[in-house]
Amino acid sequence: MRVTRLGAAIGAATALAMALTACGSDTEKTEAKTVAQKAKETKKLVVGIKYDQPALGLKKPDGSFEGFDVDVAKYIAKELGVPEDGITFKEARSENRESFLGGGQVDLVVATYSITDARKKQVTYGGPYYVAHQDTMVRADDDSIKKAEDLKGKKLCKAAGSNSFRRVTEGPPDGKLAVSGVNLVDASSYSECTAKLENKALDAVSTDDLILAGFASQQKGKFKVINAPFTDEKYGVGIKKGDTETCEAVNKAITKMYQDGTAKTLLDKHFAGTGLKPTTTVPQFEGCA
Repeated sequence: MRVTRLGAAIGAATALAMALTACGSDTEKTEAKTVAQKAKETKKLVVGIKYDQPALGLKKPDGSFEGFDVDVAKYIAKELGVPEDGITFKEARSENRESFLGGGQVDLVVATYSITDARKKQVTYGGPYYVAHQDTMVRADDDSIKKAEDLKGKKLCKAAGSNSFRRVTEGPPDGKLAVSGVNLVDASSYSECTAKLENKALDAVSTDDLILAGFASQQKGKFKVINAPFTDEKYGVGIKKGDTETCEAVNKAITKMYQDGTAKTLLDKHFAGTGLKPTTTVPQFEGCA
């Protein structure tokens, strides 16, 4: 009787251990699922975009979204197997993009997300899907700033979470010009930067030319882009660190977007008449490793 009970106890313990192991395996499989796999299986994606950047990522009064980044996100999602009605857009501000990806609040970020060496330590990037160039926007009646170096002694916007001001005020690796004597004015976003520029709380906004062109186009006659670019800004698709499968799928989608003419169509749609001359050839990818 004692042997029987001992055998039953051992059997029960073994069964419990096997059940726990199986459960753990299921959990590991779920946790290891890539965004590309999730998209294929569920036909759903959560994509982080900007809500306040005209011509790039803008939330309209009716709750819909428009802009180049929005359309790029829709194209990539379609190539990953997700229809437009399977996309949930979530606001991704400059200061929370890394935490949103790392914490799983979003699957992808398509939000004028410039690829930098510092960010690559936290995020895997698909693309770039476009290479913009940093420029400077001033009030339309201001002729005192003709190049970024003229910002010495001027008030320049410092948007939260953005590295653009560093391109002006600091040197390499993340800076560029190391202009001294620039007075930085804090703002929560580039839409607030633009409002402060209009109200003369600052003298200039310096960031990617696509962003500036969008704001200048939205409020025609109030601002001008000085057309003195000084950097390359590689817009990448943010992906959780280490998800190379999704990165490779995203790169395949971007390549197709340029080859089938969609990229040119979207650039013309959103930036025609702004004075910009968009590049319509496939950008050189960063690599997914």
